[in-house]
Order: sequence, then structure tokens, then C-alpha cells
Amino acid sequence: QVQLVESGGGLVQAGGSLELSCAASGRTFSIVTIRWFRQAPGKGREFVAQINPSDGSTYYADSVKGRFTISRDNAKNTAYLQMNSLKPEDTAVYYCSAQMGPVINWGQGTRVTVSS
Repeated sequence: QVQLVESGGGLVQAGGSLELSCAASGRTFSIVTIRWFRQAPGKGREFVAQINPSDGSTYYADSVKGRFTISRDNAKNTAYLQMNSLKPEDTAVYYCSAQMGPVINWGQGTRVTVSS
């Protein structure tokens, strides 16, 4: 089982940047698929980005494509979400998840607030 801790959230003005981190425990980080999701107030959880363990291939929601970048450092057991050109509609609690086979682990989330 992988335990995840997100950090890096905060308050930023529109157009600004933040980098979120997702620190993982355990020895299996290098073989898990990492995803970032977000949940805005009053809305459901939505997919943001994914990075695969095998080849590092990445996928993004259309709403963040070109602005957000997901990455991972297996040596540090940490994944990142670099968020640029932030918009008020990016305001949400951001969660990372780690999937290996059918098992998915979640972090507790980190709040991002983008002011206009």
C-alpha cells in the first residue's frame, strides 16, 4: 500500500503559478500510475492529469492542457503538478492518487485558491 501526502497548495492570483507535490511512502512508487484530481466547491471530483510508470507518458484534461505539467521523481518517491497561468476556475482541492493493479490509494488533498 502506498501512502500519499500532498503539499504546495495556497492562494495565488490569476495568472500565477503553483507547484504541488505528492510524496509517497513504500517501495512501489516507481511502478504505480500517478493521477491528480481536483474537486471544486459544490462539484464532483474531476481528473486533471496522469503519468504512467512504464514510459512516463502523460495525459491531461482539456481544461488544463498546455498550462499544467505532471512529472515524477522515482528516486524521491514524489510526483509533481506544475500549474501555470492559473485561473479562478482552477480553485479546488487537489488530490493525488496512486494505482497499482486494482488498488488505488489517495492523499488527503491540498487546497488551491486562485483569486481574480
